[in-house]
Amino acid sequence: MASPMRGMRAGKIAGIEVRLDWSLIVIFWLILVNLSRGVFAYAHPGWSAGLRWGTAAVAAVLFLLSILAHELAHALVGRAQGVQIAGITLFMFGGVARTKGESRSPRAELLMTLVGPLTSIVLGFIALVLGMRAAPAGTPLSLDEPMRTFAGIGPLRTLLLWLGPVNIVLGIFNLVPAFPLDGGRLLRAALWAATGDLQRATRYAAGISQGFALLFILAGLSMIFGVRIPFFGQGFVSGLWIAFIGWFLYRAATASYLQVVVHDLLEQITVSRLMHHGPLVTVPPDLSVSSFVEERLMSVEQRAFPVTDGDRLLGMVTVADVRKLPRAEWSDKRIRDIMTDRQQLAVTAPDEDATSAFEKLAARDVEQLPVLDQGRFVGLFRRRDVLRWLDLQNRGLPSLRQRQA
Repeated sequence: MASPMRGMRAGKIAGIEVRLDWSLIVIFWLILVNLSRGVFAYAHPGWSAGLRWGTAAVAAVLFLLSILAHELAHALVGRAQGVQIAGITLFMFGGVARTKGESRSPRAELLMTLVGPLTSIVLGFIALVLGMRAAPAGTPLSLDEPMRTFAGIGPLRTLLLWLGPVNIVLGIFNLVPAFPLDGGRLLRAALWAATGDLQRATRYAAGISQGFALLFILAGLSMIFGVRIPFFGQGFVSGLWIAFIGWFLYRAATASYLQVVVHDLLEQITVSRLMHHGPLVTVPPDLSVSSFVEERLMSVEQRAFPVTDGDRLLGMVTVADVRKLPRAEWSDKRIRDIMTDRQQLAVTAPDEDATSAFEKLAARDVEQLPVLDQGRFVGLFRRRDVLRWLDLQNRGLPSLRQRQA
């Protein structure tokens, strides 16, 4: 998935932060166009263009809210089971409830995971029942030919009868045993309960997930070449979409496996063993940006510089910070004007577990963490140093370096 901290912050629900990834624009547009120019145009030829597009826009929003309800159910049950919830991110392929660490037990994993698909299925049946009760007697319900279902009914009934089956299919599809779908996590929970080993269970589940992902890719390619696949149908566009979903699932399963391998290798390793002690070039806060570029940035390979006063860390300044400042202001501005303040930085300590520190790197999507020993700046915990150490373990991790580069 995308980096968990990316996207626009949309607010909080029950104390849980919700973010919207920019890829949502794609799925919103696909639903909007498919319904307004396809399903609704054929089912309701008498509707005006404004009514078709407006109803389609409401349908897209309701679909995204349904996904939010799905992920919120994960988050609330997970929190009740003692899992730390970092937030919820909605993106093109659905959503993800971001957690800090893993579930404490197979039961907690099972409950947290199962509630998501159940929420979607229940919402689907509620919408379906309300839509059928509101529809005229004798209205047909056809999932294969939605135009027959929608013909002759109003916008509200149309929305309910569209949203119902979509949520039911969403819930059932999420039960496919492939990461990052809920079915993959349910499979891992079952294997965890059977083996008593979370890491081994994740490896097995990731392998099975890769198998299902390859089946999706094969099915999609077959559809492209004219083979009709039950439920999916046939055709170039549909086949390309199914193959793309399979590719996405395969990458997600691989990432899940690599995450476990990294956890295994970093387990019992402290930050002090992997941190970069020096020589590190630091900069004073009152140095001008122009002097910083000429004397530091252009003379060393370092790209992130601790801003210090003695052994006290004041902040960090990077190449990206310089790029944000117009060149004409380099002589007038000081490092303290463009640096990221200490209070906004994620930091680590020499005795902290390397797994925890590496998770901070991933969560913040940064390349390094300052290392503080009782408030004193003593070095940097850098992503590239960790990846170099992992590569030396000879555990088949070159792909991890490529993913993080």
